[in-house]
Amino acid sequence: MKVVFMGTPDFAVPCLQKLIDEKYYIAAVVTQPDRPKGRGKKMVAPPVKELAEKYNIPVFQPEKVRNPEFIEVLRSIAPDLIVVIAFGQILPKEILDIPTYGCINVHGSLLPKYRGAAPIQWAIINGEKITGVTTMFMDEGMDTGDMILKKEIFIEPEYTAGDLHNIMAPVGAELLKETLDELIRGNIKREKQDENEATYAPMLKKENGLIDWSQPSYKIVNLIRGLSPWPSAYTFYKDQMIKIWKAEVYDKIYEFNAIGEIVEVIKNKGLIVKTGDSSLLITEIQAPNGKRMTVEEYLRGHDIEQNIILGSHF
Repeated sequence: MKVVFMGTPDFAVPCLQKLIDEKYYIAAVVTQPDRPKGRGKKMVAPPVKELAEKYNIPVFQPEKVRNPEFIEVLRSIAPDLIVVIAFGQILPKEILDIPTYGCINVHGSLLPKYRGAAPIQWAIINGEKITGVTTMFMDEGMDTGDMILKKEIFIEPEYTAGDLHNIMAPVGAELLKETLDELIRGNIKREKQDENEATYAPMLKKENGLIDWSQPSYKIVNLIRGLSPWPSAYTFYKDQMIKIWKAEVYDKIYEFNAIGEIVEVIKNKGLIVKTGDSSLLITEIQAPNGKRMTVEEYLRGHDIEQNIILGSHF
């Protein structure tokens, strides 16, 4: 079976490696263009490209897959199947119609819930207890195609989006293998998605990380977990943006303090901040141009004043 693989970030790497290990003929890998990264704006290749080059697989990096010239390149390759994982562009009908067996996608949620670009993050932000991976046949919609196989994953209370990503990626690779095994045997069963159950997981922006201290403590904790490691949750201490990496619900009510106020600074424990329903214990932070560290470590060399209201940006 001649396969074209489309994917870009780390999440897609185990799936490509699985296809390589299973001896599929990968005629080409399609990924996003190299992008500038870091303070030096050095051009960095996508992780999928790095793996493909390791195995001498031809790599294509179109700025837009809708480009007619690129579509003709795909037609000339004549793949039997296109496998897509976190590619980053929506495929037009002209591409979906090329492969004999269609286009199969590995998506990081239990569809039809959390269609879109950031299913792992939004599942944690919204306090889900269970998520998973779904394989599906692609159509022209955003993750709306017929489902094939699913695998559930329990979200432990301490998981960050980074933790869940690292658990789900190899699960996705195994589910892809099972799906292709069924495809080859001719045993594929298609299941329509129930549109009434569909929810969406839009692309995250840095602005999503600004903490609203009037929210209940558990929602703020979920936001912090869901936005770690990117784009990260943050607040403002005086005129400085502070990233918040770890926090936990602190079931103590400070009736006479303001929302967002640092009500206690406990050097060997953390910062206690009043929230919309109770309070929050912040245990790990990152100051501008500083390293991520525990509050205890930070307080050894810096002061944090009690009674300052977080979120105020002067």
